Amino acid sequence: MTKIPRTRRAGGAKRIAALGAVAEILAARGYENTRFADVSAASGVAISTLQTYFGSREDMLIEAMRRSTDEEVAALEAAAGSEKDPWRRLVALIDRSLGNSERTRQVLIEFWRAGMRDEELRDYSVQVRTRYREPFVRSVTEGRDQGAFVLTSGPDDVVDFLLAALGGVMIPRVLHHPGPSPEGFRHVLLSHMRLALGLPG
Repeated sequence: MTKIPRTRRAGGAKRIAALGAVAEILAARGYENTRFADVSAASGVAISTLQTYFGSREDMLIEAMRRSTDEEVAALEAAAGSEKDPWRRLVALIDRSLGNSERTRQVLIEFWRAGMRDEELRDYSVQVRTRYREPFVRSVTEGRDQGAFVLTSGPDDVVDFLLAALGGVMIPRVLHHPGPSPEGFRHVLLSHMRLALGLPG
């Protein structure tokens, strides 16, 4: 059964600016601790106006997460469009993912956490995952078809490994745990990708 999208049209540019404030607070305080009052104080938009814009607190948070993930997918697509060579394009996509801001990493973690409890958000995360994977899969597939890559596994398997590594490295960063240095992790990841793609070391 198709659900009605949780997006209202009222507000225009002010509404979009308010969503930016929601994302900032969401990243700092988490899904459970972001309230209309917090967003109102940060954005200067009255609570009653925020309720008109978004309806419920939950719908406001979900829309902010959806907007943030859409922006990240668009940034990846732009990075992919900047390089024609499949390997350089793949490196650009990896660097874009590794270079995510603290806020982006925190919102993504909150998006995943909320998706475990919200069916609509979980279903939407499947769409996001497909769009997020697409430029990576396209780069690997094109490299194989052009003869630049010699794969021992399918493009989807290679990308699954890559995205698992990129997703996993976000967790210690968000938790501020000791973790691999950005330079060291990038070097090891690219070395493994060259091996998976059959490129010289």
